[in-house]
Amino acid sequence: MSARSKLCLLAVALSGCSSLAPPLQRPALPVAATFAGQPPATQATTPMATPEWQSFFGDARLRELITLALQNNRDLKLALLNIEQARAQLDLRRADPWPSLNAGLSGSRQPTSAGGISSSYSAGVLVTAYELDLFGRVRSLADATLAQYLATEEARKAVQISLLAAVANSYYALLGDEELLRITRQTLVTREDSYRLIKLRFDNGASSQIDLRQAESLLESARVTLAQATRQRALDENALVLLLGQALPAGLPAALPLDVTASLPILPVGLPSDVLLRRPDVRQAEQQLIAANASIGAARAAFFPRISLTGSVGSVSSELSGLFSNGMAWSFAPQLLQPIFDAGRNQANLRASEVGRDIALAQYERAIQSAFREVADALAGRATLGEQLRAQQAQLKAEQDRYRLAELRYRGGAASYLDALDGQRSLFTAQQALLQVQTQSLQNGVTLYRVLGGGWTAESTRP
Repeated sequence: MSARSKLCLLAVALSGCSSLAPPLQRPALPVAATFAGQPPATQATTPMATPEWQSFFGDARLRELITLALQNNRDLKLALLNIEQARAQLDLRRADPWPSLNAGLSGSRQPTSAGGISSSYSAGVLVTAYELDLFGRVRSLADATLAQYLATEEARKAVQISLLAAVANSYYALLGDEELLRITRQTLVTREDSYRLIKLRFDNGASSQIDLRQAESLLESARVTLAQATRQRALDENALVLLLGQALPAGLPAALPLDVTASLPILPVGLPSDVLLRRPDVRQAEQQLIAANASIGAARAAFFPRISLTGSVGSVSSELSGLFSNGMAWSFAPQLLQPIFDAGRNQANLRASEVGRDIALAQYERAIQSAFREVADALAGRATLGEQLRAQQAQLKAEQDRYRLAELRYRGGAASYLDALDGQRSLFTAQQALLQVQTQSLQNGVTLYRVLGGGWTAESTRP
C-alpha cells in the first residue's frame, strides 16, 4: 500500500473520533410522584395514550373547523417553515464531515528574467481545507444541529396541540354565547309582557309605582344583557376566525346544543413521568438541552489542534493545447493549527457553552414543573366542575319551580308582584350560571386533553 493510501485511511479513521461533549445527565423529575387527588402509583401503572382528536371531539362541526385551522392557521404554517429551515441547517452540518470536491482549471503567464514569457496551465480535481475531525468538533456541531431540528419538530406538535385546544375552546365559548342569546331573548319577551301587564294595572290603580319601576328595571337589565351577549358573541367569532385563518365557511354541519356536548371522553391519568415526558413542549426543552450539551463538545475541541487537508490531482502543462496530453500530477498539503494565544477566547466560549447548558437544564426542569402544574389544575377542575354542574342544574330546577309558584300566587292574589319579579330575576341568574358552568366544564376537558399531550397526528419521520 502506498504512503498516500495509508495517509487517506488514517484521515478517515481519525475523523471518526468521538465527541468531547460531556455525558448528558437528565435530572430526576422536579415534581411530586403523583398528582393531587390521584391514586398512588403502582408497579402495574402503564403509560396512557391520549386518543386522536378526531375521536375525542364528537361534534362534526367542530371537527371540520379544526381541519380548516390545521390547513390555514398562520402560526402552524410558521412552525412548519421553521422545521424546513432547521432541516436545511441539518443538511449543511451533515455535509461538514465530507470533503468537497471541486473541478479546477487555471492558467498563468508571467515574464521571465530572460525576457520571455512563462506559461502554466493546470486542470484537475481539488480538495480544499478538509478538516480532520480528530476531536469531534464537527460531530458535536452536527449533534447540536440535529437536536435543534428535533426541537423544531416538537415545537410544531406543541403549536398544533395549542391550536386544537384554542379552536375547541373558542367554539364552545361561541356555543355558550348562542345559548345565552337565546335565553336572553326569551327572558326579554317575558319581561316585556310582565312590564305591559304591570303598566296596565298601574294605569288602573291596581298596582304601585314601586312594582312598575321594578318591572321596568328588570326589563332594561335584560336589554343590557342582550347587548353584552351580542357583543361577546361577535368577539368570540372574530377570535375563531383568526384561528381558522379564514372566514367561517357556509355549509358547515349543524352545531350540537351545548347541553348535548357538555361532556367529553374521560381521560385516565397515569404517572407524572408518563404524562409529562411525552408532552411536545417538554420534549422540545429536552432537545434544546441536548443541543446545548453538544455545543460544549465543540467548545472543548477548539483547545486542540485543528488539521485541514488541501490536495489536488490533475494535469499540468506549459501549453494549453497539451494540457490533457501530459502525465498526471498531484499535490498534498496538510496544515495543523494549534491555538497558542487567543486572549482567552476559547476559554470564554467554553464557559459560555457550559452556562448555556445550565440554562437549558433549568428551562427543561421549568417546562416539567409548568406541565405538572397545568395537569394538576385541569384535574382539580375536573374533580369539582362535575359536582358544580350537578348542583347548578338542581338550583335551576328549584328556581324554575319557585318562579312558577310565585307567578301563580301573584295571579291568585296571595302574593305581591315583587315576589314574582324576584323569582324571574333569580331564574335568569341561575340560567346564566348554568351556561357558564357548562362552558367551563367543556373547556376544562379540552384543557386536560391539551396538557396531557394529546392532539397531534402524522408524526414527521425523523432522520
